[in-house]
Amino acid sequence: MRDLVRRIDSATPPGRDRATDALRALAILGVVLGHWLVTALVADSGTVRAASPLLYLPHLAPVSWLFQTLAVFFVVGGQVAAPSHAAARARGTTYGRWLGARTARLWRPVTAVLGVWAVAAGVMLVSGVSLATVHTLLKLVLSPLWFLLVLMALTAATPLVARLHPLWPLAVVLHVDLFRFALGGPAWLGWINLAAGWLVPYCLGAAWSRGDLTGRGAAWVLLGGGSAATTLLVLFGGYPASMVGVPGAPVSNLDPPTLAAVTFGLAQCGAALLLLGPLRRLCARPAVWAGVALANLSALTFFLWHQTSMMAVTAIGLLAGRPLPGLHTVPDGAGWVVARLLWLPAFAGALLVCWAAFRGHEQRARGRTEVVREGRPTRKAEAGHV
Repeated sequence: MRDLVRRIDSATPPGRDRATDALRALAILGVVLGHWLVTALVADSGTVRAASPLLYLPHLAPVSWLFQTLAVFFVVGGQVAAPSHAAARARGTTYGRWLGARTARLWRPVTAVLGVWAVAAGVMLVSGVSLATVHTLLKLVLSPLWFLLVLMALTAATPLVARLHPLWPLAVVLHVDLFRFALGGPAWLGWINLAAGWLVPYCLGAAWSRGDLTGRGAAWVLLGGGSAATTLLVLFGGYPASMVGVPGAPVSNLDPPTLAAVTFGLAQCGAALLLLGPLRRLCARPAVWAGVALANLSALTFFLWHQTSMMAVTAIGLLAGRPLPGLHTVPDGAGWVVARLLWLPAFAGALLVCWAAFRGHEQRARGRTEVVREGRPTRKAEAGHV
């Protein structure tokens, strides 16, 4: 283990900002734990349906503030993609080749998930599993993929938006919400915010890469301003307190993104910038950096398979012959929350099994990525390079 730690530390380029990788690792951890805590699979009358403890226990909404880390992904995405494209242009790499390489790193591992679940869905239907149950399971697996679609769309637009001021897409989100909620406009207009809303942190990331967000002042403005705006929108604007979707709720802050979700994201971006210094000092320790680097090398695998791992444990639990608390029961009380916390190690163990089985898809996708350096194609698989 010590040899591995030393090899990872020595192989890391001296100029690499380890704090960026640490932010990505924390964001992945937030997504995984968040989904495991706010997603319940209820076994009822021969079917399995999805439920959320936030519907039955709305006072747990602050949990979503801790684990809804999407803005961190997008600010890191913008911070990485903008200089990557600029460097590719300087080396003479075409836009198509640059975008193709980045797309391949993301989508090759996705094909494994789609293939496994296509077979699993067919087997379940042939075995007599109800269509409602199969729909529930497929939705849980496939719905997180919207994030990759939006990230790739923003990555493709990097040459156009790299210098766009974040206030422009923020203004679009504001006007869309005013028209939807205050003036009774059509609900479909909200989907404009799917691009505009996440473009805000992405543009902040590009500004960060240019050095426009140096100093702690900008970070505190983002954190304080975003927090204040979100508080006002929730208390007086009628926006939900939960920053994730809640089944049955009339309005979701994520489906599509609302102004409250975007201002909350601004606060997250400010917090992320404030954490850079402490994270850099922490990641200077070889053992800590080794963990962060290894987590980043498998970040996409964890993201793609964490819901499957939860469902696998849930399915195995059905062999007990009765609903197990925190696994198959309605999430309507403190007892469910305690039981769910006790199930988290089992979910983590199942995720490690999925990681062992499917991490090769992500590693091969990285290893095949070619980058033109000094006019020659080379292979590059730096730890955490996304």
